[in-house]
Amino acid sequence: MKLARAVHFDESDQRVFASPARTGEWCISGGFEFSNWGEGDLTGKARQAFSNGWLGLETGGRATFVAVTTIEQSEVEVLTGLLAHHFVTYYGAPSVEAAQPVAQEELAQMIDLCEDHAPNTLLTVARELTESGVRESFRVIQPQNAGIEQFAIHGSLDED
Repeated sequence: MKLARAVHFDESDQRVFASPARTGEWCISGGFEFSNWGEGDLTGKARQAFSNGWLGLETGGRATFVAVTTIEQSEVEVLTGLLAHHFVTYYGAPSVEAAQPVAQEELAQMIDLCEDHAPNTLLTVARELTESGVRESFRVIQPQNAGIEQFAIHGSLDED
């Protein structure tokens, strides 16, 4: 089974998101956060989170890139609980038990998105507001094999 973790190539997420996800944090799309948003909500850092931010499941922060990796069922169960608590705390779900099936479905959608991709495949999300709601699209960036020239070679081949 596969899911995705936040990755950072530079410090830009620290500047563009009000709350950035931590490197290595498990992430899902998190588009549900924007289900009741309109054009007036899309300003500043909130606009950036809407436009291309993945939701970190531990911090509730956002990340621009995620990388596909394997996950154990026991980890999925823990993440489901975290997300169910998030729904209670931030979205008014009546209880963790009531939020559990919705959290399971959100994680299942992300697992499905990741399942056919090789480990280290990068994913990005793009959102737009439409008349029927939020539309999400995903971009896949395949992992590249490292060439030998990418590694430092120490020492000398000269015989002295």
